[in-house]
Order: sequence, then C-alpha cells, then structure tokens
Amino acid sequence: MTLLNHSPSRIKSNQDQCDLRYKTLDITLKRNRHQPDALIEVLHKAQESFGYLEEGVLRYIARQLKLPLSRVYGVASFYHLFNLEPSGAHRCIVCLGTACYVKGAGQILEQLETTLQVKVGETTPDGQISLLSARCLGACGIAPAVVLDDVVSGQQTAESAIHAVQSVRTPVVAGQGD
Repeated sequence: MTLLNHSPSRIKSNQDQCDLRYKTLDITLKRNRHQPDALIEVLHKAQESFGYLEEGVLRYIARQLKLPLSRVYGVASFYHLFNLEPSGAHRCIVCLGTACYVKGAGQILEQLETTLQVKVGETTPDGQISLLSARCLGACGIAPAVVLDDVVSGQQTAESAIHAVQSVRTPVVAGQGD
C-alpha cells in the first residue's frame, strides 16, 4: 500500500496543513458571522488557502453558510477567477465576449489549444499553463483581450498570445518532470 511508505510524521504534517487551511477559512467565516452574503469573500479565501475549490471545500462552505451546495457551486463556476481544478503555474484566459469574439478571440483560443495541446479548461501535462476562457473581461475597448498571470493584454493576435504564453513557460530539463 502507498500509505505504508509514508512516515506517521509526514501524514500528521499533511493533516496539520489541511487543518490550518480550514482554520484560516473559519476565521473568514466567523468575521462575516457565517452570513450567506459573504459567499464570494469566503470562496476567495478558500481558493487562496487551498489553491482551488475542490468539492469537499465547497460542501464545507455550503454547510457553514447554510446555503444549498448548488448555489455555492453555481457562484464558483460562474466567475472565471475561481478554479474548480488545480491550475497550472501560469493561467491564460481568453475573453470570448462579443467584442473580443468578433475580433478573432475564437481563432486565438483555437491556436492556443493546438499549440499547448490542451482544450479550454485544461492544464498542460507539465503543469505549466492552464488555458481558460471568460464570458467577458470588460476590456471591450482593447479587444481581443487575453489575460496571462493577471496581466490584461489587448489587441491580441494568435501569434502574440502564443508568444506571451511561451515566454512564461519554464523549459522542462531532461530527467525532470518524468
């Protein structure tokens, strides 16, 4: 069994880390008096603590705020800032709002999918890039817009977006990442 290969102290430290993350979340819940209208703030704190919003965390939040899980999941899945899966070291978000789409965002996304060999919503196998899309970034005046690591770039082309993504990607050295 895999569990037998881990020392009890290592298992304990993983549990402590998990408990600490929940304690951090509990502080936010308590500060907001477990009010349902604090959902977005609590989701932000959960993502900051856990790295992404896994199902168990969403269930915990729903229970603590006395909200249906469907509402918590609905909010978490609606906003592009929340991740329901672990994300890569870098996040690339292509805006698919009307202005961006009309100016070529669909083609930018297709080229990024081809180059990275992933579909939107996935992370490259090396864990470097998560490719995402957003309904609208509110950057219509600079369409098409692409966000790379929280930096919005406007008037993008497939080539400029691919170049930007490749510039942040860490090369895999032979023997590493296997």
